[in-house]
Amino acid sequence: MSPSKTPPEILDIDGHEVRVTSPDRVVFTEPGLTKLDLVRYYLSVAEGALRGAGGRPMVLKRFSKGLDQEPFFQKRVPDTHPDFIDTATLHYASGTSAEETVIRDAAGLAWVVNLGCLDLNPHPVRAEDLDHPDELRVDLDPMPGVDWAQIVDVAFIAREVLEDHGLVGWPKTSGSRGLHILVRIRPEWDYADVRLAAETLAREVENRAPGLATARWWKEERGESVFVDFNQNAKDRTVASAYSIRALPDARVSTPLTWDEVRDRRPEEFTVLTVPGRFRTVGDPHAGIDDAAGSLDALLALAKQLGPAEKPPRGSDGSGRRTSTMPLIEVARTKTKPEALEALETWRQRHPDAAAQLHPADVLVDGMRGSSSLWYRVRVNLQHIPDAERPAQEDLIADYDPWAGRSGPA
Repeated sequence: MSPSKTPPEILDIDGHEVRVTSPDRVVFTEPGLTKLDLVRYYLSVAEGALRGAGGRPMVLKRFSKGLDQEPFFQKRVPDTHPDFIDTATLHYASGTSAEETVIRDAAGLAWVVNLGCLDLNPHPVRAEDLDHPDELRVDLDPMPGVDWAQIVDVAFIAREVLEDHGLVGWPKTSGSRGLHILVRIRPEWDYADVRLAAETLAREVENRAPGLATARWWKEERGESVFVDFNQNAKDRTVASAYSIRALPDARVSTPLTWDEVRDRRPEEFTVLTVPGRFRTVGDPHAGIDDAAGSLDALLALAKQLGPAEKPPRGSDGSGRRTSTMPLIEVARTKTKPEALEALETWRQRHPDAAAQLHPADVLVDGMRGSSSLWYRVRVNLQHIPDAERPAQEDLIADYDPWAGRSGPA
């Protein structure tokens, strides 16, 4: 019998029947983890995973075609969802709405994993109050060339800023290169205020650690620093929640830490194979997070003291688009990241002298959200190349259009 024809595994999870299709399909080749292994992982850390994602509407990020293919993002709950899956209808600034998935128990975790979800991507609101977030999210996103020690230094400065303003930060690995700090807040402020508070936090971290941290939204202006990504608090944004599996070859997990662990532990230590044992031994370091909800009043008062954040200059062509302060050229737009990296290598081969002068943070390969999946934009910042030696803007090596064939608002 071929693996694709393997009978489904029927699990009884707290009285709910969950059907796991293709249970022995290998999802992570390197550690040899199957789809059923991933379900069992989430069941083993269900208490912690539900503390982060339970009761919140979530976007389903589905890797239905495997890790080597881009996932697609599904806002709307499948029509055939079981009765133990709740829903909540979110309304977006674009005027659209979506009835999204809400899980509340271990059976719900198993069900979304069976759909092809690796990481859990909940909104920062509870299903019972969709307009007032109860979580502020600090995403410490390192630029290329930044090492772990610098990320940690910025994390402790962020902790200090939070404490100075009456808030408690709960750190976790992002599951990739960075760190997340979660902050429970009372659900008394709307999205605009929460984002403003997050932006103010980012600016204050930059003020206290110039050169180490940045609050600059435009990627080419950050240099080799840690970006304190405040825009993860915008209404339409989600982040991978605690105990989420990330789509890296080693099956890495976004893992809650104590502050005492932050400096000494490393993201690669925490995987599907290691985290269940840690959970059994030490429990969930975020167990007290729901009892630490604080106020945004102090951060919002600081926002008034700092005044409006600096805005980028606008172009003179009447389009209203901002003008970059950096000498940027665009190399390619592609459907997948491997295609983006291939296009970048082609550009390097065309311009070897310029490529040799680039700093790590000068190469910008950005995942851009399309209608239901990511696409990739490749740009190069020529700031470290003398004016006379800078390559000109050329025709794009690849020019993928994520909106081709679609109608309506992008």
